[in-house]
Amino acid sequence: MQLHELKPIHKLKKPKRIGRGGKRGTYSGQGLKGQKSRSGRRLKPAIRELIKRYPKLRGHKKKSKVKSQKPKLVILNLDILEKKFSSGEKVFPMVLIEKRLIHRIKGKIPKVKILGKGGITKPLIIEGCNISKVAKKKIEQVGGSVK
Repeated sequence: MQLHELKPIHKLKKPKRIGRGGKRGTYSGQGLKGQKSRSGRRLKPAIRELIKRYPKLRGHKKKSKVKSQKPKLVILNLDILEKKFSSGEKVFPMVLIEKRLIHRIKGKIPKVKILGKGGITKPLIIEGCNISKVAKKKIEQVGGSVK
């Protein structure tokens, strides 16, 4: 027997239906007037207060200007380039897609950043990629170039 197979022995107790006449008098345990004695929604929905606090921005906004829509960087380390490329090869985003190191995001070629984790022994020519200072230094020490 497993946890999802457990079932209660007895039926669930149904809540008392109040406010429908009967032996409890006219108010039937609801009290007199007021928001809590009425039918329908008891209290204000909590989300309404949040909506009211939120600043209302007017006018048309492009999706690209929204902060959450920033183009995300795909991060690669030098040790991956060391394994997949031979010496003197050019490294740019389209080649990385062909070698299946990165993939398109919503049909577009993403921006690539190369970081300096791991070592490199082959001189590579890197174009069209963002690159960290450490990675640039390591590539130039080996004899590669960054454009």
